[in-house]
Amino acid sequence: MREIRAWLRSHRASGYVVALGLTSIVTGAIAAIEQVADVANISMLYLLAVMASAIFFGNGPAILASVAAFLAFNFFFIEPEYTFKVANEDEWLALGLLLATGAVAGQLAAALRNRAREAGRREKEAIVMYDVVRLMGEPDLHRSLTAIAERLRAELDLAVVAVAAGTEGPVRAQADTGDSEAIALAHEAQRLPEMIMGGGQAPTAASRARPGRWIRIVPPSVSPGPQRVRHDRVRVVPVNLGDQRVGSIVLVRAVGSPQFGEAEDRLLSAVAHQLGLYLERLRLHREATEAEVLRRTDELKTALLNAVSHDLRTPLSSIIASADSLLQQDVSWTEEERRDFARAIEEEAERLNRLIGNLLNLSRIQAGTLVPEKGWYDLGALVDEVLGRLRPVTSNHRVVVDMPEDLPAISLDYVEIDEVLSNLVENAVKYSPSASEIVIRASREKCFVRVEVADRGPGIPPEALPRLFDPFYRVRKEGPTPKGTGLGLAVARGLVEAHGGRIWVENREGGGARFVFTLPLHEPEDHPMEAAMGQP
Repeated sequence: MREIRAWLRSHRASGYVVALGLTSIVTGAIAAIEQVADVANISMLYLLAVMASAIFFGNGPAILASVAAFLAFNFFFIEPEYTFKVANEDEWLALGLLLATGAVAGQLAAALRNRAREAGRREKEAIVMYDVVRLMGEPDLHRSLTAIAERLRAELDLAVVAVAAGTEGPVRAQADTGDSEAIALAHEAQRLPEMIMGGGQAPTAASRARPGRWIRIVPPSVSPGPQRVRHDRVRVVPVNLGDQRVGSIVLVRAVGSPQFGEAEDRLLSAVAHQLGLYLERLRLHREATEAEVLRRTDELKTALLNAVSHDLRTPLSSIIASADSLLQQDVSWTEEERRDFARAIEEEAERLNRLIGNLLNLSRIQAGTLVPEKGWYDLGALVDEVLGRLRPVTSNHRVVVDMPEDLPAISLDYVEIDEVLSNLVENAVKYSPSASEIVIRASREKCFVRVEVADRGPGIPPEALPRLFDPFYRVRKEGPTPKGTGLGLAVARGLVEAHGGRIWVENREGGGARFVFTLPLHEPEDHPMEAAMGQP
């Protein structure tokens, strides 16, 4: 169908010839009919030629067919025959009606044809615009622009369509599709500093490009005359948003293809307008995202400063006070008192070390640079080592370990999961009364291992459950609050998720909370178990 329309456009002058040919055929048909019968108003058969000319070739050939029918009927069938004279004056009325009827019928048929063609063009524009808007929904800007360029190239039968977006600002991308020679021509057009309307005159303020307006590219030349070449195949549609240019659509027609018409100009103007709005939406979305990131970063910095100002100062003050006491020469400290000072320095230094480690891990998690160094380890041995190191912390609690003997080795980062368990156990100790029970249990469930740390503390308020693993978040409650920065659970979630698992908390029946995390379970098969006894 596209080839037929192109042929009709390129052979528009032949419509007049076809109109004369149809009139001649109808004339021959009337002559043959009159040989065998006398039919009244047989001249109406000429309307077939007029209507056919109007439908296939438009208004001009239809008018020519009407005039030719008037002359042919007068010349061949009105007495005296073979002259343009009319013997009976009443025949003038018949001839006049034939001419008027043919002209009116041709006009109506041509109008219906134009309306049908316009409706078809509008439908095609609507379909193309729907496809363009749909393709703008792609999350990747370059992929979206490439799909739009390919859609326009296929619809308009072009050699190349190149879409450049974001000549300024944070949103930048370029996509082109077509043959390499035409792509080079499009890129040359994009690089040209001078874009001149029409026939090579300098652009003025009134003739500068507006959204969707055609621009002819005139390449620079060292000298005037024949060496100056105009790229009549190249057109540039600027993509504007208000008074700011935010991109361009460069189109290169195939060799020998016709110029674009009003319908194509209108379609490309609409596409350029939608593309400008699309780029503006992307820019606003990115600015909103950056503003949200800055807001959260500011909140994190504020919380970090609060934590540093209090939680870092407290252990440092204890360390300095104990060290100053040990250095006093005028006081005779007993050996037990010296051990207490040294123990206080050690405990506060370990607390400070854990706090700094949590801050560093949190920064790595938020930066996305945390990559576990996994090996095959025995989870039971890891739990024993954690409890052994935390024995001074858990000395006032009864710790119960429920670890199945047939639990296989697990692929994990020993240091990171050690820190997860340490944070959960220390958290259980902080929020559960002395002499209460803390249970550490592991079980195998399908393709993962479930580990839980349960206590008999006050439990978690329902309103705090969604935010419990947020950095620096602490549950508010009446009475004294245990020491801490609210980083341990946030770090534990990041480390578990980096292993491909997940972590959550739930309240226990009878009081207390249960922290549960899962780790993917991969059978070692041909992998040797590394440090099966828990040595990293």
